[in-house]
Amino acid sequence: MNWSELAVVGRIARAHGIRGQVIVNLETDFPEARFQPGGELFIERNGVVETLRLSSVRFQQGRPVIGIDGVDTMNAAEALAGRELRVPLERLAPLPAGTFYRHDLIGCRVETLSGQSVGVVEDVEGTVEGSRLVVQGDRGEILIPLVAEICTAVDPAAKRIVVAPPDGLLELNRERARDGR
Repeated sequence: MNWSELAVVGRIARAHGIRGQVIVNLETDFPEARFQPGGELFIERNGVVETLRLSSVRFQQGRPVIGIDGVDTMNAAEALAGRELRVPLERLAPLPAGTFYRHDLIGCRVETLSGQSVGVVEDVEGTVEGSRLVVQGDRGEILIPLVAEICTAVDPAAKRIVVAPPDGLLELNRERARDGR
């Protein structure tokens, strides 16, 4: 299984309790469907993709607290902290028209309403509630909030995103890149 061809659905935040459970920071809009006892998720350790089978799932303050087969101590759970949880793309739920998965945006070219090239999306950072595009432009990295007011047209099939950046947004990012921040 190729790690780069799997979709991120969460990230293990930390151990929870002494029985090997972990708390997950979500990166999916479908947590109840994705996190169920018996479900399979994948992590990468030392360059090897490993399958995790969920033995228990409960939600606490909107985040899943999961038990994993074979992880039954706090130390074993702590060793998983920070790891991404992924699934194969074919296991993702179909989305309604006009919506997209974050991984669909990687590689999209970004341009302004006037057709000026901004760059290419290298990553999407943040949470489900607030994300931003990480765009590689001619003068470095540019961060663009992924909100409808700024990203006016998102077409993953055409690998194109049109933005209407507020005054100063692109320049601010260029100054940040120049100053090394």
